[in-house]
Amino acid sequence: HHGLPATATLAVLLCSAPPVNGGKVLVFPVDGSHWVNMKVIIEELHSRGHEITVLRPSDTWYIKPESPHYKSITINSSAGFDEKRFGSFVTTMLNLRREGASLWTRMSLEYELITQFYQMHKKVLEMVGDIFDNPELMQSLHDAKYDLVLTDPAIGGGVLLAHRLALPLVFNVRWTIQGEGHQAIAPSPLSYVPLPGIELTDKMTFTQRLKNFLYYFFTCFQIWYVTDSNYKPFVHRYFGSDVHYMELFQAADIWLMRNDFTFEFPRPTMPNVVYMSGFQCKPSKTLSKELEDFVQSSGEHGVVVMTLGTLVAKLPEDVAEDIAAGFAQLPQKVIWRYQGKRPSTLGNNTLLLDWLPQNDLLGHPKTRVFVAHGGTNGMQEAIYHGVPLVGLPLMFDQHDNFFRMKARGVAKVLDIATLNKDNFLEALEEVLYEPSYREKMTTLSNLHRDQPMKPLDRAIFWIEFVMRHKGAPHLRTESYRMSSIQYYSIDVVAFLLAVSLLVFIVFISATKFLWRRVFSRSKVKKE
Repeated sequence: HHGLPATATLAVLLCSAPPVNGGKVLVFPVDGSHWVNMKVIIEELHSRGHEITVLRPSDTWYIKPESPHYKSITINSSAGFDEKRFGSFVTTMLNLRREGASLWTRMSLEYELITQFYQMHKKVLEMVGDIFDNPELMQSLHDAKYDLVLTDPAIGGGVLLAHRLALPLVFNVRWTIQGEGHQAIAPSPLSYVPLPGIELTDKMTFTQRLKNFLYYFFTCFQIWYVTDSNYKPFVHRYFGSDVHYMELFQAADIWLMRNDFTFEFPRPTMPNVVYMSGFQCKPSKTLSKELEDFVQSSGEHGVVVMTLGTLVAKLPEDVAEDIAAGFAQLPQKVIWRYQGKRPSTLGNNTLLLDWLPQNDLLGHPKTRVFVAHGGTNGMQEAIYHGVPLVGLPLMFDQHDNFFRMKARGVAKVLDIATLNKDNFLEALEEVLYEPSYREKMTTLSNLHRDQPMKPLDRAIFWIEFVMRHKGAPHLRTESYRMSSIQYYSIDVVAFLLAVSLLVFIVFISATKFLWRRVFSRSKVKKE
């Protein structure tokens, strides 16, 4: 790739010249489910005549080197998601969860997660360091004359590269390397903005506000351990000791947020935050003949769809047996994406598939309930199609996502640690036969769909806006450059207090002085 002679490189560049109005976008993605939705934006940009280049580590699980929609630059690195390593991590997490809810187990879970994130950031920064230290590659990236960098800031590689190449920066974002996206740029008062992971709403009692406040310090510790230790030395080395790594994130032009206020609780936001929740949702397409026949065979009972997302193919055998036994008791037909060993308790009503057309099934009129793990993509497709949920959250943000759905009355959530055939069946029957679940989800779906333009069109508009105007600095606050003392006006308050104190002291002194004069005069007169 880098060894092409100059003439050949020129020929390649000339042959692949984009249409006149097409831009050139460099994408630095995150693997796994994040790539699934990034690809939606890439395909849409490609269909509108833009030329996309994807930068990928050599060991990625999902990001293929060949595609009709993008060119790729592969970096020899182990910063991708390795399927086997990820599988064993998921198993470890599940087993820890099932050991019970003791404090020690909770701490082990947190520690396991923190360690994995630490390692992920470390590998990404090694890869970015290799890119920066490769003059030929950096030169070719400069010479390509990209219009912008599109990245997911859940890892920091794309942010660092965009600044190194001095290019405008657009985020496809829900998380940054420091946590939830809004926290990095918008005011987030702890009194009514619950931190993700703590499972609170925007209406908190005193005890809940206290809990939110204390949890904030725990997140600060997490950031210090996982993120600061990786990014601070790297940014000091390549960008200078006066640059804080978060400034590079806060300087992004547009934040395309993968949520909206049918999903979020109301909170302060910023002019360069654009909400595109559900941008990956589409009206359902026709199912294959075999699948359509199976769905139709359910009669008026309808079907239940279950999948635990892209990252969880298998479950512990006893959990799978319980789930299968619960399904077998239902009059509904069940379509279950599962790649583990076939459970012995599997009923005739249940179809096991290696892969299922999730969006098309959720949009089918016969689908009654979606049993899901709580990834953002699946949640938003369920809202879009108005299908109530039974939740089996496993890790990451999944518990928090399901808590939001539960708070809105559209989901019944189960703990995989205490799951058995009976409570699983009970949850399914409650969501199937208690009409409020579907009614509330229909309301949520109507709210989500009632907007002037499609979320994907809005996302593409803002990406093209940044191309046309070479950034969007007029929408970006520079407040992040202020110190905490300036940001919270502590210096101003201190100054005003000092002035007030000075005036007070002068006033008291003057009063005392005058009082003494008056007092001494009256004394002289008396004498």
